[in-house]
Amino acid sequence: MNTTITPELNQDPPVRRRRRIVIGAVVAVLVVVALAVGGILYFFRGDAPDEVDLQDAAASITSVVDEDADAQVEATTASTIAPAAADAADAATTTAAAAPAATAAADADATAATGIAGTWNVDTSIGEFSYEDSTGTFVGFRVEEELSGIGSTTAVGRTPDVTGSITIDGTTLTAATFEADMSTITTNDSRRDDKVQGALETGEFPTATFVLTAPVELGDAAATGAAVDVQATGELTVHGVTTAITLPLQAQLVDGVVVVVGSIDITFADYGVSVPSSPIVVSAEDTGVLELQLFLQQA
Repeated sequence: MNTTITPELNQDPPVRRRRRIVIGAVVAVLVVVALAVGGILYFFRGDAPDEVDLQDAAASITSVVDEDADAQVEATTASTIAPAAADAADAATTTAAAAPAATAAADADATAATGIAGTWNVDTSIGEFSYEDSTGTFVGFRVEEELSGIGSTTAVGRTPDVTGSITIDGTTLTAATFEADMSTITTNDSRRDDKVQGALETGEFPTATFVLTAPVELGDAAATGAAVDVQATGELTVHGVTTAITLPLQAQLVDGVVVVVGSIDITFADYGVSVPSSPIVVSAEDTGVLELQLFLQQA
């Protein structure tokens, strides 16, 4: 009788064990690599928020005003639908509930009547801040990257911690100062935040500022709620380095709120900032976009 013996069975037990160990190790390595690649794809996924846009920012103000008006109507309606036995105190409550809406309307009318002259302060209570879709004030940056095995992506960081004010004399912007807390910049993933903080050295240079150095004429249309495009010349300080820039801005008076958006290309090396790197990053631009979205209320 002929007996066929397979190579595996013909091997000594120690050889078979070593082969199983090697195969198991290879499988484990492949699993780790797959998980690592999956993590990298998640970390650098291309879900950057849209660039700043005046129309979108103005729409967010209109939405907030509409929500406040609806809340006032509901409060007033609830207080007026009272039992028939309600006394004069209930009527007083109804009047008080309607008063904030009337005050807000009066403020808006006053702003329209007096134009835009005066001092306007950044108001961070307007809207909400999130990385994906901010309806509030923020300052941030955008940087283009090329990632190994993934392709092009946009890294975006933003902070809602902004203070400052502007002064308008008639229709001329005569002063403007803004300060952003760079130590609170967030991105689409907290694991990327440390790289950003390290590059900006926010422990030593926690703030970035812009100070207007020349007046800007806004034009008569600005006081009536028309959108305006202007060039603001000033000094930008980032990472402790100050440079003169001309910042393109768009502004509009919307429901008693001055809405300002703007963006400008900057070279990080000009401010002594080294672009963060990692093994997955094939290249990262030394240039980026500084962007801002500001909501200001009259003082």
